[in-house]
Amino acid sequence: MSNNNLSISRRWAAYRPSKGGWLWSCVCASVATMIVGFAWGGWVTGGTATRMATDAAQNARAQIAAASCVYRFNQGPEVAAQLAELKKVQSYEVNSLIVKGGWATMPGDPEPVVGAADICGHTLLNPTVKAEKAASNG
Repeated sequence: MSNNNLSISRRWAAYRPSKGGWLWSCVCASVATMIVGFAWGGWVTGGTATRMATDAAQNARAQIAAASCVYRFNQGPEVAAQLAELKKVQSYEVNSLIVKGGWATMPGDPEPVVGAADICGHTLLNPTVKAEKAASNG
């Protein structure tokens, strides 16, 4: 019986690859696994993971500082006048006004938290966005 007359399963069972065939099959399978893992599987390098963790920590710190900023701004003695002044200034001046007022600085820190003034200003000038976001989360 010739090799062409055998069924596929019998040909598969009779197949004996060379050592080179095994080696290249393993190399190609490994490379294909890495390509799929990094492209679609969400794998990242150690440096990327460190950068992502640092960015997430910075963003979380800015969110906390912004919440404190909004609270302290709203608890101030002249909140209505300060909010009116905040609404009068150009959008690019809002951050400097908040930083100058000390609201973007966490209690006990000498410097304002990076990004907190942006979030705080946006929240103070757009209170309906905050209320809508809270309603959609709750």
